[in-house]
Amino acid sequence: MAEQSTISTGSDTPPFDPTKPSTPIAFPIRTLEDLESRAYFKSFHYPFNKSMVAFQPVPLPDRRRMLVCHDMAGGYKDDKWVQGGTNPDAFGIWHWYLIDVFVYFSHDLVTLPPPCWTNTAHRHGVKVLGTFILEGGGKDVRDTLLLTKKSAQMYAERLTELTTALGFDGWLINMEISLNSHQIPHLKEFVSHLAESMHSKLPGSLVIWYDCVTIDGKLDWQNQLNEKNKPFFDICDGIYVNYGWKEDTPKNSAAAAGERKYDVYMGIDVFGRGTYGGGEWHTNVALDVLRKDDVSAAIFAPGWVYEHKQETDFQTAQNKWWNLVKKSWGLVQSYPKLLPFYSNFDQGHGHHVSVDGEQISDASWNNLSSQGFQPILDVTDASTSHSIQAYLNFKEVYNGGGSIALEGTLEQNCYTEIRLFQGELVLGEVPLILMYSSQSNGDSQLGLSLEFLSSTNKRKLLLTSSIQMQFSNDFSEVIETTTLEAPRISPHWSVQVGCIQMNGYKLTNINILCYRSSLEINEPKYISELVDKNNTLDCSSPSKYFAVLGNITLRACEEPDLPPNASWIVESPYIKWTPSPEGTRTLDIKITWKLKDSCNHTVIDHYNVYVVKVAEGCNSHLDKLQNVPEYLGVAHVEAFYVSNLAVPSSTSCLKFTIQVCGVDGSSQRLEDAPFINLDIEGQ
Repeated sequence: MAEQSTISTGSDTPPFDPTKPSTPIAFPIRTLEDLESRAYFKSFHYPFNKSMVAFQPVPLPDRRRMLVCHDMAGGYKDDKWVQGGTNPDAFGIWHWYLIDVFVYFSHDLVTLPPPCWTNTAHRHGVKVLGTFILEGGGKDVRDTLLLTKKSAQMYAERLTELTTALGFDGWLINMEISLNSHQIPHLKEFVSHLAESMHSKLPGSLVIWYDCVTIDGKLDWQNQLNEKNKPFFDICDGIYVNYGWKEDTPKNSAAAAGERKYDVYMGIDVFGRGTYGGGEWHTNVALDVLRKDDVSAAIFAPGWVYEHKQETDFQTAQNKWWNLVKKSWGLVQSYPKLLPFYSNFDQGHGHHVSVDGEQISDASWNNLSSQGFQPILDVTDASTSHSIQAYLNFKEVYNGGGSIALEGTLEQNCYTEIRLFQGELVLGEVPLILMYSSQSNGDSQLGLSLEFLSSTNKRKLLLTSSIQMQFSNDFSEVIETTTLEAPRISPHWSVQVGCIQMNGYKLTNINILCYRSSLEINEPKYISELVDKNNTLDCSSPSKYFAVLGNITLRACEEPDLPPNASWIVESPYIKWTPSPEGTRTLDIKITWKLKDSCNHTVIDHYNVYVVKVAEGCNSHLDKLQNVPEYLGVAHVEAFYVSNLAVPSSTSCLKFTIQVCGVDGSSQRLEDAPFINLDIEGQ
């Protein structure tokens, strides 16, 4: 069996030996030798690269679809840091409600999606594909891959094995290289065997062919589906058509596909390289044609918005560009669909981290695995011409790194509704419990309005802490919420709880309702140092409005119990000490944990990892010591690697705590969480 080659992850980092312990990263497979030998599975990094958000094995919907192909500066940038990076301005995508399929792309032989992309895409109902690519300089690789029918099958099976082990959903096959005539049957065998093995091992998976090499072996982009590339289309799940198509070719491709027209993904290059409509800020021109001809779209390199200098900040430019897609194509994903449903509106980056309204870290960070369900933020209804803007707020945070700020002008006795989510949640006899956290300034108030649909009726309910509003007649029912009192909740936040009984109805929309209340009736709620995006906010005007929505939870029962410390086995299979001239030492340690009961099916979202550096000694009174836990990071698998932890010479014990966090937004008390002590006396 071959040894895995030394790998370089980019020009900014030196080569590394993937078998040696180090900060976990995502990386591609660059040689057929490494693919054949299964060397990836011997990597220290492999267990950290597994996706932990499962995807339902369902086929794609029978309608035109949106495929988005990531091509961001060669790939494996800030997203390669599996446990998260330190760049609060890292590239990301958060308009998942517009996407059906996401492809992670690079120019390496086997591009494995970093788990952060798979986790957040799966959370939003989006399938994720890796890329297998051969380009002009890969003739030796081509000849080895397609040497025989058996070799083609073997490499296809290796790709299937990687997919099932890491938890993504399939492959884009990009053979941008000419073939000899005798290799064509073996290429067809490679594609068909890959599709068959994928479908067998992973129902609902996809293998998509890129329009490049033709059935006669020529590298000749067709820019449409026709007789030269259809033989490959016929043996897999779809074709990604090259970008040079003309206005009439989408309907011709649809005709060639017959009943499979939605499996034709017409390419659009956002950089505008030979693409219909010119891409960039005119990407919607091509989308309008594809919508008219009722075929699917494949948007390539939406990172153009990030890589290209814009007139505004990336957050604003990204929302503006994706709004073009939304106006042309419409929403393709709906959530909530299942309970529990939770969102803290986190985009997967920020300037600090909070839990239950209390800041636990002031370090900047990025980690797309931490991205919550992303809101739509459309103004749907207003009783006034005054405007309220909704935007992501990185300052006031209840859980994670973000919240929704609502700011503008609003007169007394008027309101504005802003759509959060478009759902398809069917309700039964069990009551629905809804919780949300908020801050507001002065008489600015917010509630949540929920729209329901049955076979015979529509209903619109409002949940709010105050029902003394003149516009309450605009709703079928107004439910007054109660304030949740709990010692762990920050006094800076108000947490409201309401209960709804809507048996036989479908929840179709969740909206924020912004309104004002009389200060004589409603006391002002606390909000810290009120600022807007320009770091200024004048609240002196009676029509000024500012509030923050921290999170939202929907569940069908009370908060579940998370497995306590006694339920876990926590170990440290790797420990390395390094002395330093200052008299301190640094520690590298891998910590793993698992439930003792393999039949415990508690669904866990993530784990917060902390350390306490104990100077008094490690003894039975450890839990009573007044040491402050230091937040180290977040884990989405049952393992965490601590790198270069500075340990003062006076420290005699380290206590590592793993705080278990549920999919409903709940989190364990640190006193109840699993932990491991490392006695370092004599080390």
